[in-house]
Amino acid sequence: MSQFLTALVAGATILTLVLATDLGHRRITRWRAPRSVLAVVIVVAILVRSVPTAGNDLSLQLAGIGAGVICGLIAGALLPVCRDEAGELRTIGGAGYAAVWIVLSGARVVFAYGSEHWFGEGLIRFSVDYGLSGQDVYANSFVFMSLAMVLARTGALLVKVRRLRAAEAAVAGAPRTGSEQASGTGAL
Repeated sequence: MSQFLTALVAGATILTLVLATDLGHRRITRWRAPRSVLAVVIVVAILVRSVPTAGNDLSLQLAGIGAGVICGLIAGALLPVCRDEAGELRTIGGAGYAAVWIVLSGARVVFAYGSEHWFGEGLIRFSVDYGLSGQDVYANSFVFMSLAMVLARTGALLVKVRRLRAAEAAVAGAPRTGSEQASGTGAL
């Protein structure tokens, strides 16, 4: 499979899953995080044929993972967690959150397309100069970036849920002042 096709399939699959799962007001269920992670793991299992380790291959793939973690944390910061009127935990995925995923997915696809149609010779020279073995290392770097992005976003979401619950527990366990006890109100 060409690098472009690999990037297109991985990008479209992950983008569709993330946007379908996170855009708008979405309830947080027990299966929300594992479902996203499982889908990305399946994509990796299908698209990653080998993990090149010669020269600087491993470094480039690790750089992809690092970039994915950073981008996932940015996306996670744009996905607030709150409790709705019914008391259920929800996320609110807006335009900024969608833009991060769309821009990064599009950039991966454009790079893959460009590597085959616009700047293939330059990429070959770059690969030789920096000890990169070829197409698989670039494809893997982008797939690993996507996986790391989803995992980091999921981790950020889990941290937000725990913090919200801890803050609610602290408020529920905090001693009330005399006026709050009389009126039945408390800070939230």
